[in-house]
Amino acid sequence: GDKFVHIVYQFARHVMVDGVKNFSVGTCIPFAEAVTLHPEDMYIAKARHRIGYNKLLQILQKQDVVIQEYEKKAQ
Repeated sequence: GDKFVHIVYQFARHVMVDGVKNFSVGTCIPFAEAVTLHPEDMYIAKARHRIGYNKLLQILQKQDVVIQEYEKKAQ
């Protein structure tokens, strides 16, 4: 349900932040500064966030349908 989607979203966000930490090593932009940077256009940033969240939700819903069909066939 909603709680599961939220947990998966938070996990994906954590993984992304870890990736940013790793990629910022050796660059001229430290991690703390990279995290606090704001995009120039917040509307575009929010739109990308909504698209990513909706795409994740669609993937999870499709996966749930496949699992339910598999379980129904297994019975």
